[in-house]
Amino acid sequence: MQTQRMTVLEKIGYGTGDMAVNVVISSMMLIITFFYTDVFGLKPSDLALLFVAVRLIDAVTDPLMGIITDKVKTRWGRYRPYFLFLAVPFGISVFLTFSTPDFSYAGKLAWAYSTYTLVTLIFTGVTIPYISIISVLTHDPQERLSANGYRLFFAKIAAFLVTIIVPQLAAVWGAGSLQFGYQMAMGLMGLMATALFLFCFFTTTERLEHEVDRKPFGEQVRLLVRNDQWLVLCAVCVTGTIGYVIRGSVAAYYAKYYLGGSAKMISMFLTTGVGAAILAMVVSTWITKKYCKVKLFRYSQLAVGVLSVLLFVLVGPGDVMLAFVLYFLLSLIVDLHAPVFWSAIAEAVDYGEVKTGKRVAGLAFGGISFCQKAGMGIAGAIVGGLLTYYQYVPDKVQSEFTLTGIALMLSIIPGAFHALMGLLMFRYRITDAYYREMKQQLATPMATPGAQPLAPSAA
Repeated sequence: MQTQRMTVLEKIGYGTGDMAVNVVISSMMLIITFFYTDVFGLKPSDLALLFVAVRLIDAVTDPLMGIITDKVKTRWGRYRPYFLFLAVPFGISVFLTFSTPDFSYAGKLAWAYSTYTLVTLIFTGVTIPYISIISVLTHDPQERLSANGYRLFFAKIAAFLVTIIVPQLAAVWGAGSLQFGYQMAMGLMGLMATALFLFCFFTTTERLEHEVDRKPFGEQVRLLVRNDQWLVLCAVCVTGTIGYVIRGSVAAYYAKYYLGGSAKMISMFLTTGVGAAILAMVVSTWITKKYCKVKLFRYSQLAVGVLSVLLFVLVGPGDVMLAFVLYFLLSLIVDLHAPVFWSAIAEAVDYGEVKTGKRVAGLAFGGISFCQKAGMGIAGAIVGGLLTYYQYVPDKVQSEFTLTGIALMLSIIPGAFHALMGLLMFRYRITDAYYREMKQQLATPMATPGAQPLAPSAA
């Protein structure tokens, strides 16, 4: 099969699509809880119900969007049209979600439900095609890794903008009204996301065409259940997202209370984590040119488990310098796996086609997206439960018991989930060499439908 190479411009364009996506992901992971309670004015109990309700909607819309991308093809391709037609609605939905109307409490609650549901639906409509498009940009596993390195680099830039720049812009623009400040700051992010999706549309090319069988939903589910490598990635996605969100959610608490920092230190601590994650995208791309990507995934996450223990044991309250150093290292190593994971999904889809003789792409990518959102929901519940258990009280001097809990939530608790993710990857066996063998089977015209994939080489 001929290798399909991507230009640098196309990799940048592909990466900017994830930068747009992460305007929403980063805000949902890190700042929307604070916005809804401290700026918008919702009660935490109502907020919890809102998040649960939207996750139930995702359980339907994510697989449905995957099926739609399998069934619909246009002159622009199978995935790119959504970047074009949903770019403007995406930006508007972000602006509306972070707008605070002068309504009664009941009216505000209805507005929050409406806008949060809207941004989630549009997010699904553009994200499922986005995470699927890598499968038609190139067949080459190294090119996919390289493209995903660009992608995740730009994703971390979005995380930086949302977590560091947005609060500062909101404070400046909202000197008289923090509500107005957040509306304008996130409105700017929405406008940026619209432009980035359009840039992604115009700079990418769907080179490959996969034959998609018109299969009933039930049959697609049965085929995916038979795809053991896809199931491994689902479990990896859930566990990894839980660990990542728990750590990200508590980082500000750790800097403020455990390290005794000011608002400036909180910003510096968060910036340290995001900066390390950006560097990880470059380092991962370089390492995978010389070292097995699957081994990198496994051992980097096991190393995160070890570093998490060291962070908890060695850093005491107020140990600022050591905390910054270890948090930087942890944030760097934890994200080395990311380009490997997002390229692995497309490979698992090809594996399923070789194994069963039938291709299920849209639902496979939609299922992974739902696993990520499920992990976010589970992590949110864990964070809320642990803060309650450890008797956290906002803006008060915390007890030793509470400080210990905050330290555990930044280190050992998420580290355990990442170590589990690394152990799960020992069941993933699609190395570069194995994938090349699979491509040869897919390229063979007389390949037997449903033939078992070749035995994997040791990884």
